[in-house]
Amino acid sequence: MSVSRVLLLLLLPAAFACSSGESNKDPVAEAKFQNEKRIGDEAITEKQSRDAEYVVNSANRNMFVRDVSQLAQTKSASAEVKALAQSLVAAHAGSQQNLQTLAGQKSIVLPTGLGGDLATSLGQVAALNGASFDQKYTDLLIDVHKKAVDETDDMRDDAYDGDIRQYANQQLPVLKQHLEAAEQLQDKLKK
Repeated sequence: MSVSRVLLLLLLPAAFACSSGESNKDPVAEAKFQNEKRIGDEAITEKQSRDAEYVVNSANRNMFVRDVSQLAQTKSASAEVKALAQSLVAAHAGSQQNLQTLAGQKSIVLPTGLGGDLATSLGQVAALNGASFDQKYTDLLIDVHKKAVDETDDMRDDAYDGDIRQYANQQLPVLKQHLEAAEQLQDKLKK
């Protein structure tokens, strides 16, 4: 047996032992890591890497809007907030389904849960109720949708992959509608 094989056999159990603590990892960071690893292994271009990052970010936003909107259906004091939340749950669940199909076709790893700042934001808004929840909820929707519109607008022109460009092109008007609805609702709540 060669020295490198012996070393590999000795290090393999240690690698598995280290991977048992993966439940503490940020799901978005883990998905991005897996995609970067695959991209590095396959010598994929920087544009393809950006495509994968967009898909991961979109999945994270879809999960966030779905989850925070499910909370809004029970924690909100406003019938209008609850109505918007219900429509956003359905829209972002559908978008996520399309994204999962696209990611599968492109061998892009999606996050298994919320990650980064959005996970923190969900925890913060979950502690609120009534009018304070409504205000924070609309603030978050506006922030998330502005970022989504900006990134999606860029990707509909700049994505390397035609299917990802098409997905971005389909999503952009929907995201703009959601942003406008959230801004209008926020204005009503302030009056």
